[in-house]
Amino acid sequence: MPTYRIRDAADLLGVSDDTVRRWAEAGRLPTTTDDAGRQAVDGAVLAAFARELAAPTSSAAPTTTAAALTTRHSARNRFTGLVTRVVRDAVMAQVDIQAGPHRVVSLMSREAADELGLEPGVLATASVKATAVSVERG
Repeated sequence: MPTYRIRDAADLLGVSDDTVRRWAEAGRLPTTTDDAGRQAVDGAVLAAFARELAAPTSSAAPTTTAAALTTRHSARNRFTGLVTRVVRDAVMAQVDIQAGPHRVVSLMSREAADELGLEPGVLATASVKATAVSVERG
């Protein structure tokens, strides 16, 4: 399972490095140490935490972080984020990606999800064009 440095985790969650460090110090986000001895977050743990952050709250007001984000409009939009859930059946797979405050859901063949190695905690990019969402890794 991949691990993500604090800076990378912050980028994926759409918050500052300091916010991630505070969450780690408070015990809200468990961390580990990578091969170089730096503080890191396990990919599956980060995916679960991203799901928790994205869960609807009772407040309808956007958070400061969400309000600060801008949206670019183009024929093709790319959302890089963490795979937070993969549901497979015999033929199809549903893949959920949390990209900052955005949850992107893709339906694809099970074979494609298996070939891409999509599992919670893996970094992936969703490319959105019209109503079709495709997912790629790397």
